[in-house]
Amino acid sequence: MTQAWARAALSHSAFYGLSRAHLGGLIEELANPWLARRESALRERRGAERQRQTGAGPKHDLVFTDRVLVALAHLRTGLPHAALAELYGTARSTISRAIGEIRPLLAARGFAVPDRPGVRLRTLADVFAYAEAEGITLRIDGAETQVRRPKANRPGRRAFVSGKKKQNTIKTTTISDGQGRLLWSGADRPGRMHDQTAVRTEGIAEQFRLHSQVKAKVDEGYRGLANEFLEQVSAPPKKPKEDTPLGEQYAWREARRRQSSARICVEHTNAELRQRRPLQRYTGRREGYAETHRAIASLVSDRSARRATRRKPSTELVLARQSAY
Repeated sequence: MTQAWARAALSHSAFYGLSRAHLGGLIEELANPWLARRESALRERRGAERQRQTGAGPKHDLVFTDRVLVALAHLRTGLPHAALAELYGTARSTISRAIGEIRPLLAARGFAVPDRPGVRLRTLADVFAYAEAEGITLRIDGAETQVRRPKANRPGRRAFVSGKKKQNTIKTTTISDGQGRLLWSGADRPGRMHDQTAVRTEGIAEQFRLHSQVKAKVDEGYRGLANEFLEQVSAPPKKPKEDTPLGEQYAWREARRRQSSARICVEHTNAELRQRRPLQRYTGRREGYAETHRAIASLVSDRSARRATRRKPSTELVLARQSAY
């Protein structure tokens, strides 16, 4: 197989999950950071300035475009490095090196902002500042990805055992707007940690104090945040006791249904992330999960930010003409 054939095959959107226009813009965006990082690594390795002209010396087996395609295909489908190396007719180490170069660049991009081309959110503080400026009600939810089990007799082996999944997992926190567009995903913690504890370690309580106008909708796992910030965080109502009148039980069910309906969009955001094979079950080293997750999330945010903003029509009824009796 030739590299031209492999490039043509991996250029199909089924391998990387992006449009052709999005792929072209991504390659153009990453070219300069990749070149700068490469020159910096060469400068550090030789310990002196360049002695020959730019472009001299041995050539890469994979050009930059092929490196981006290989990394995107791996993040989309989870194809093994050996399989991608067979497609390109090169060594497995070449594919691993290419993915190791592109993945950090994708992870450092941050998250796209709807209707704001060129603006990207990278920290939790950025998300809260954006939500306060735009008057957006945030949706917060946790998600877990199964990872490899640590070896026996290792310290902290039980830290990854999730009490909910009964598996070794890594937990992440997802924040979206009311339309399910991804604004931030991070706070990677071992699966044993509670959802609320994981996001508190990222400083979300301080952000709610600094941005008193920001509101959020959460599930039962963030009850403590809802109790601490009564005016800002909305959690599902507590279940009434069994001897509660039937009318109050019906009212609780309806309130819970409305709460679930208002925050189902963040569940859809998590499902969109799960379409990528590495986030269904991560088989790599656990130390590399956070970088892989951020790289995938940055690509998902690009797609979701392109969705047109929906504006709900008013449900208020206005009489066109007053009738006289």
